[in-house]
Amino acid sequence: MLIEHIALWTHDLERLRGFYCRYFSARSGAKYHNPKTGFESYFLSFDSGARLELMQMPGIPKDSAAPQAQRTGLIHIAIRLGNPEAVDRMTARMRQNGVPVVSGPRRTGDGYYESCILDPEGNRVELVA
Repeated sequence: MLIEHIALWTHDLERLRGFYCRYFSARSGAKYHNPKTGFESYFLSFDSGARLELMQMPGIPKDSAAPQAQRTGLIHIAIRLGNPEAVDRMTARMRQNGVPVVSGPRRTGDGYYESCILDPEGNRVELVA
């Protein structure tokens, strides 16, 4: 069994697509647009075969939860960068570019070396080794 893809709602489709393409070398498929509903989406593909669907549509409310608050449901996406040095470099690059860093880099109790950042929509993304 394989998780086929994960989907995220956004209020700025192009900005979120640019973020994942810029920092994680995601490859974007063509934009899908349903003129009847206003739904638009992109599928982003990563070298590992994982895919992320970014979606926007009029009427989708903003998430009222604070981005750094823990809550039930999907809480983060983890992207493996390869080694601790890569996590350090990417975290430093993102911090320098104004991307919010929630935690780390650090070694966790379960053995990961990670940091956690927020994408432009406030979704948590763990950078792991």
